[in-house]
Amino acid sequence: MRKYEVMYIIRPELDQEAVQAAVEKFSNIINNGGEITKQDLMGKRRLAYEINKIRDGHYVLVHFNANNDVVNELDRVMKISDEVIRYLIVRDVVA
Repeated sequence: MRKYEVMYIIRPELDQEAVQAAVEKFSNIINNGGEITKQDLMGKRRLAYEINKIRDGHYVLVHFNANNDVVNELDRVMKISDEVIRYLIVRDVVA
């Protein structure tokens, strides 16, 4: 299993319960074959630039260990998820 990091931004108009449900959905995907080492809900912040006329978003950062199948499934689900504005999954390389 390799170390990964994912940062994703959830739409700002969602209430706190919907944000928690989205975070839980993505956590369950990761936990189905991997393990979360650190999860940080950073809260609502201003975006660096406007995306489709959206200026704010709920930022979430997750560090996890998983194999390639889990990462591919997480990528697939985030692509089709309406609540996610942007996301980035990177392999955590320790020098």
